[in-house]
Parts: sequence; C-alpha cells; structure tokens
Amino acid sequence: MPRVPPPRGVTPGTLRPRGLHDLRRSPAPAALHYPAGDLLVVSGLPGSGKSTLMRRSIRAPLIDSQPVREEYAARLPARLPYALYRPLVRIAHYRRLRRAVLDGGPLAVHDCGALPWVRAWLVAAAARQGRRVHLLLLDAGAAEARDGQQARGQTVSRYAFARHRAAARRLNGGLAGTGEPPAGCASAVVLDRAAARALREIVFTAS
Repeated sequence: MPRVPPPRGVTPGTLRPRGLHDLRRSPAPAALHYPAGDLLVVSGLPGSGKSTLMRRSIRAPLIDSQPVREEYAARLPARLPYALYRPLVRIAHYRRLRRAVLDGGPLAVHDCGALPWVRAWLVAAAARQGRRVHLLLLDAGAAEARDGQQARGQTVSRYAFARHRAAARRLNGGLAGTGEPPAGCASAVVLDRAAARALREIVFTAS
C-alpha cells in the first residue's frame, strides 16, 4: 500500500488526511485533523481497540454500538445471553446513527465493517448534505483482536468473527489494490496497534 506524506504546511505531529495514508510500522502522528462537518468512520476487527481509541482521542460526537450494548446489559438480567437482545441493540444503534447524521455537524462512527451497506449509506447521506466521509482503519491481527475481546470480557462467536475477518481482508485488499480510499471516501488512514497508541487526538477543525 503506498504511503502518502503529510501535506505541506501541517505542524509536526499533525496529519490532515487526504488520499490514502498507511501508518503501519512507521512513525505515527500525534493528531489527525479533519474538516469541520465531515464524518469519520472507524473500522476494524472486534477487539482491535476501536472503542478505546474513539473514547480517548476523538473530540466530536461519537456513535458507537458498545455504549448501547452496555445500556441494555445494565437493564436486563445478567444471565440473559447477548444474542437474545442483540437485535434490539442494533435497532437502537442504527436509530441513533441516522438521527446523528441527519442532525449534521462533525461525527465519528464506529463501523464493525461486516455490513458494507452501513458505510455506503453514510457516504450517500453525507454527499446529500455536502459533506465528506473519511475512513480510519485499525488493522489488528486475529490474535490481537481475540486478546482484546478477552480483555473486555466480550467475545465474538467464531462465525461472526470469520465474517469480520473476511470483511477486513476485502477492505485491506481494496486499499492495497487501488492505492486509494474506498469509493466515496475522501481519505483513508490505516493504523496498527502501535500507531493507534501514539495517536493522542482526532479533531474536526475549520482551519
């Protein structure tokens, strides 16, 4: 995958993504700055650290299914398997996502990656509003992601994890094959776990 250097005029440690930036196994910026009003889609395997990265770094409204799951888990009996109320979590999550997108303004969205129609809808909805979508891909190996799931106490079934891995391979393969962001995305940044740890803030700015 080709590496795109930071644009000229950007302060050291800050990257304003344009095109494709592969930051794996390379010095990572401390900050990512996106245009005000744009949308950022954060994708990667379950357990790769997406929710942690978003909560720690993003200075904008977040739409993440994990808090929705936690809300339902807090209200329901602990013995109730997540599989039984997962449809309710998804419905609530997508309702919040639709409302947040239609409200306008900067927004960061946690995307599991296994449902391509979600990113396609985000791209189409943003285009109708005159906004752009950016992709941030956290590329973690299967073992790293499994360890992350164990650490948070929420594992994914083998079937579901296989679907996520297949989607991640397609996305990575598309980026490597074209050398460009996915269709409809203004930029794509690929991070490994080390680069994600080095990233201190993700902000949306008018300048």
